Amino acid sequence: MASLAQGWHIQVRVIKSLIIRELSTRFGRENIGFLWMMVEPLLFPALVAVMWRLLRGPEEHGISIIAFVITGYVPLTLFRHAVSRSAGVFTANSSLMYHRQIRLLDFILVRFLIEMIGSMMSYLFIASILIYAGFFPVPYDLGLFLIGWLLYCAFTFSVCLVLAPLSEMSDIIEKFLPVVTYVMIPFAGTFNQTSWLPPALREYMLWSPFVDTMEPMRYGVFGHQVDPYYNLTVPIVATMVCLMVGLLLCRHVRRQLVVE
Repeated sequence: MASLAQGWHIQVRVIKSLIIRELSTRFGRENIGFLWMMVEPLLFPALVAVMWRLLRGPEEHGISIIAFVITGYVPLTLFRHAVSRSAGVFTANSSLMYHRQIRLLDFILVRFLIEMIGSMMSYLFIASILIYAGFFPVPYDLGLFLIGWLLYCAFTFSVCLVLAPLSEMSDIIEKFLPVVTYVMIPFAGTFNQTSWLPPALREYMLWSPFVDTMEPMRYGVFGHQVDPYYNLTVPIVATMVCLMVGLLLCRHVRRQLVVE
C-alpha cells in the first residue's frame, strides 16, 4: 500500500508539472495568460449563438436558441480542440521520455485535461452570465447533466487515446482531422434534438455516443422543455472499446518512438 501511495503521489506531481509546462508553452504569461484556456473555447460558441439568434429568432421549438446553441457547441468545441491537440503529441514531447516517470499516456491526459477544464470554465461562465440576463434556464437536473458531461468527456478522451498514436503512425490522420470534425456535426446532436427527427432516423442517431451524451445534458438543462432519447450503454461501451484499442496502439508506438 505504501508503494502504491508513493507511486500515485509521483504520478500526480508528474501530471501537475506537465500541465504547468503545457500552459506556459501554449499561452505564456502575457495578456490574460492562462485564462486563454477558458476564453478560447468560449469565443466560437458565443459567436455562433449570436449568429443563430439574428438569423433564426429568439426560440427554436419553444427553447431559447442562444441556450440551445451553447449547450451543443461548447461540448463540440471540447471534442474538436481535444482531438486536434492529440495529433502529434508524442513527437512534440518525445524529449521528455528520458524521464522514466513520464509515460506516453501522460501527454494525452494532460492536453485533454487542459481542454476539459477550459471548456468547463467557459461553460460555467457563459451559463452564469446568460442565466442572469434571462437567456439561459437554471438547470433542471444538475446530476443528469453531469452524468452526460462526464460520459461525453470520457468518450472524447478515449477517441484522443486512439488518434494520438495513429497520428504518429501516419501523417494522413492529422490532415483529415479538421474535415472529420466538421462532417460529424450532423451526427453529434449539436444543433438538433432526436425528438425533432423522424422515428426511423432517430433510431440510427441513437447509435452515436455523442447524441447519447448530449441528450441527457440537454434534459439536465431544459427539463421538460425537451423530450430526450438516449441510451447510456452506447457511450460506455464505445469508450471502453476505444480505451483498449488506444492503449494497445500506444504500446505499439512506444516501441518505435525515437527519443530525441
